[in-house]
Amino acid sequence: MRASAWRPGCHSSSVSRAGRPRSQRSAQPLPPPAEEGELLVATADGKGVPMRRLAQPETAPRSAHRRGKGEKANKKQMSYVGAVYSIARFPRTADQILDELLRKERAKDRPRPQHKHVWAEMTRPDASLPEGSLLHGPTYLFAGLAVECQARDPEREKVLICLMDGERQLWDLQEEWLARAVPILDLFHVNERLWTAAHCFHRETSPEAEAFVERYLRLLLEGKVDSVIRSFRQLLVTRRLTGEKRRRLQATITYYDNNRAHMKYDEYLAAGYPIGSGVAEGACRHLVKDRLERTGMRWSLAGAQAMLHLRAFYINGDWSAFVDHRIQQEQAALYGQAA
Repeated sequence: MRASAWRPGCHSSSVSRAGRPRSQRSAQPLPPPAEEGELLVATADGKGVPMRRLAQPETAPRSAHRRGKGEKANKKQMSYVGAVYSIARFPRTADQILDELLRKERAKDRPRPQHKHVWAEMTRPDASLPEGSLLHGPTYLFAGLAVECQARDPEREKVLICLMDGERQLWDLQEEWLARAVPILDLFHVNERLWTAAHCFHRETSPEAEAFVERYLRLLLEGKVDSVIRSFRQLLVTRRLTGEKRRRLQATITYYDNNRAHMKYDEYLAAGYPIGSGVAEGACRHLVKDRLERTGMRWSLAGAQAMLHLRAFYINGDWSAFVDHRIQQEQAALYGQAA
């Protein structure tokens, strides 16, 4: 077992008596090198948390606004979920990926992520910052990802991969904090856009729509992103799309064009890199949705962040260490000495 190190993202978000999380790091041992895979993967995604309405003074005028169709009474604030894990290489072919995605044939001998560590951050006030300033959740998350990757691979012997969807803010932060990482656009989001494009020309669930997706997904997996973009632009003109269908196809073209540098799937597959962000999607579900989006739940900012930290301790298997740390803090605060 390697010596203990301060693990980012394992913020010992001890909840103070005032109910505010105090951000400290809990000393947890790093994973044994023998249990780590060849590749080190960092991933991030956003998930909304339903928030309480701020209380208004009694003198404030009541709004006469009537909600429109589909408009919700509550608003969400984004939490940003990150994960770091290692994994073995797993070379595949375009045909194998097509079988997985279109024919639901799970790949045999797929390696499992090792020592997955997840956490989440929201933009919020912080006592260490000047009054009125906010701790920027996505930046704080990526700083933690960078420190975790450095701690788990100090000699930079592993290939570092950053696997995300197309949110521009997150890719800008990747360039700042994880510049050496191989940037990979999540294939599941790419595939969703293909289905959107297919339904501009063919009805849903039709064999024609599936053939459309299979044709263009194969091209993308072969690294021919430019060919797909050119073909879609031609279809935009020759098929004379208008209205919503034109808007959806143009959005798909723009998405691929903006992310083409992260879509070298032929190279990624040959090198055995992961190309799907299932870990991030699962973390968003288990860490945020399953606990903070139950029926009728509304959160204050401080309460939501504290719950995200506590939930992360539990999911990461750090609950006992957190409780011990919490007891020591309380002993020190009450009696001036640790337990």
